[in-house]
Amino acid sequence: CPWLIFYSITVRIGHSLNEAEKNHVTSRRESALECLKRHEIHCSLVKMPNIALVASGGSERAMLGLLGSLLALFQDDLLDCVLYLAGLSGSTWCMVSLYKEPNWSSKLEKVKEDIKNKLGGNISFKEKFKKLKKYYREKDNFSLTDFWAVLYITMIVKEIDEQTFSDLRSKQSTKDPYPIYTVIDKQSHEDKLDADTFVEITPHETGYSITGAFVDTSSFGSQFDQGAQIKDQPEMDMLFLQGELKQHMSWSSVYFVDIVIRGVRKASLISYFLMPIRRKGPIMFCNHSLNIGNRIWENIAKCIELVVCWVWGTTYNFLHNMTAAEVSPSVCRETIRQYVDAGIAINSPFLPLLRRERHIDLIVSLDFSENDPFESLTETAKTCKRLHIDFPEVPKMSKEEKSAPKDFYVFEGHNAPAVIHIPLFNIVNCDDKGNHKYTTFQGPYSSDLIEELLEKAGLNIKNNKRSLLTEIKKIIQRKQSHICSFC
Repeated sequence: CPWLIFYSITVRIGHSLNEAEKNHVTSRRESALECLKRHEIHCSLVKMPNIALVASGGSERAMLGLLGSLLALFQDDLLDCVLYLAGLSGSTWCMVSLYKEPNWSSKLEKVKEDIKNKLGGNISFKEKFKKLKKYYREKDNFSLTDFWAVLYITMIVKEIDEQTFSDLRSKQSTKDPYPIYTVIDKQSHEDKLDADTFVEITPHETGYSITGAFVDTSSFGSQFDQGAQIKDQPEMDMLFLQGELKQHMSWSSVYFVDIVIRGVRKASLISYFLMPIRRKGPIMFCNHSLNIGNRIWENIAKCIELVVCWVWGTTYNFLHNMTAAEVSPSVCRETIRQYVDAGIAINSPFLPLLRRERHIDLIVSLDFSENDPFESLTETAKTCKRLHIDFPEVPKMSKEEKSAPKDFYVFEGHNAPAVIHIPLFNIVNCDDKGNHKYTTFQGPYSSDLIEELLEKAGLNIKNNKRSLLTEIKKIIQRKQSHICSFC
């Protein structure tokens, strides 16, 4: 793989995994092998299946659904079988909380209680606007994602998490699954450039999963030109990451504006945020120059521009002015890219796990969607077909099946990883009106709803423990047959 080096900063063009991820997964495989042995499943490391867990979006519903599912896997002694944990949108709120705690997968009961206690807290508007002002003053690229992270995400997760991936690397334990967070490149999605749409964020590298272009995560957001870092920017913190991973733009902007208005009513936006800042010259309002003398009004106009023009996720493009054969030239031309909620494209993060270098044999898909529980599967299958990536065929589901799904599905395909699909709400754990209690934008859940949702998600795992182990055994048998065919 060629490397373009600027001091210690690198841009990597290539499909191989970075060394830190390879070392983590190698160690984690040893734990997975021991876990299988505890379930009387005996195989060698060569035949052991690589298992990944993917969690869909769905705001706080997804956050708690993932936590309840992981807790049940932990209680049934299955969690150590999982090599990768991939999430997007709301499910990543859970992941961010988990990975703050080293070796969280061995003490999940305690971590669950810590998260529940945190969700019962509160963040003052003074603290929120202090953080918002910090984003505005320190970053070249300020967008509605910063607003969303500070005003909405903190309302749900009750925390301003300023840790960075650099901070968390020292805490990372190979006893935990390797985490993958997913966003999309908004411009590529709109231009229908499938291969340049999906962007993965890991503790060590961030980049385009399919085309193979990566930068050290600590430098993601800094300014690059021809593969060299030319201007440093503050490293993305966990609060901003959660904001970038959760912004749906298909719903009305009225909801977001309402959050801002309620915030302004409780605290002086001018006092905490719109202070005079050293910015010279006219500002651009939706591509039109405005000559405003008063700096306070300049800042107000800038905020109005973000809302009116609906500007999200603006980030310096680390591929700017590079030439990379597999990356579209249109991606490399622009100084700025917009990285936004991957749920806009596909509401489950399958694509990063389909990189051949990860050798995934089984994907356990936890779907926390509010509506069609099969949409992420069918959209992934369509995308993979266009990109010539192996993925199981997904049959068309009836309207009745979509509204009242079972709690366990298995999809298989030639040369493709098997996919176990588990809808959160199903005919086993929920009546036909149960899911309406957990809507995406209803605001923070009560303690009773939190407990109930954790239990429902956990039941999906506990009720299907035997089926999960059966599918693992089937994969081992297939791998054994494949190896024997070459003997």
